[in-house]
Amino acid sequence: METRKRVLGEEHPSTLTSMNNLAFTWKGQGRDADALRLMNQCLELLMKVLGMSHPNTVSALTTLLQWSGVDLESLSSMVGDASTTRNE
Repeated sequence: METRKRVLGEEHPSTLTSMNNLAFTWKGQGRDADALRLMNQCLELLMKVLGMSHPNTVSALTTLLQWSGVDLESLSSMVGDASTTRNE
């Protein structure tokens, strides 16, 4: 990943993919705090470079929420309830 950062730049999509992959590797090795930190950095850069609606950004956000212990089904339900209430 460091080589990609140096050669391609920190915001290059290939560098961001490497960051994402390394975060998953660290998570698999039990390095949860490192994985969360790196995934958070990756997400921030993905939002800046690709935008919030890009599939890679959405995937990184979903992963970060799951790793943080957020119940995605409950979150989805709350968001759906909030949008229904707002539209009424």
